[in-house]
Amino acid sequence: MNGYLLSASIIAFVVGLVHTVLGEVLIFRKLRQGRLIPTNGGSLLSESNVRILWASWHALTAFGWAIAFILFWLSKMTLSEAGGTYTVLEHTIAASMLVSAVLVLIGTKGKHPGWIGLSIVSVLVWMGTSV
Repeated sequence: MNGYLLSASIIAFVVGLVHTVLGEVLIFRKLRQGRLIPTNGGSLLSESNVRILWASWHALTAFGWAIAFILFWLSKMTLSEAGGTYTVLEHTIAASMLVSAVLVLIGTKGKHPGWIGLSIVSVLVWMGTSV
């Protein structure tokens, strides 16, 4: 088992969980009017804007969890079992996590801690490619 990829998988899952829970608590709770899907954007956002923001927020979590599952699956494989697909998946995931980390870092001026978790996942995946 590749410990780096397993660790990256766990961290990616936790980052997704924290993302979805804190998003609901800190952002969407204030925009909700007694409904599951928030609709109150005040004077800045229309109802449809709030709805797509909410859906996109949770879609991002779903993508993060899908990546976590792929990393978990990869952590159990040997290089001989996976072949070249293994490396392509690892490099794609590492690069996408790194780009996401940079976007969060720049977009929030480093104030949102998500860039740290995404960076850790990226580094662990890169480290896992050499095992």
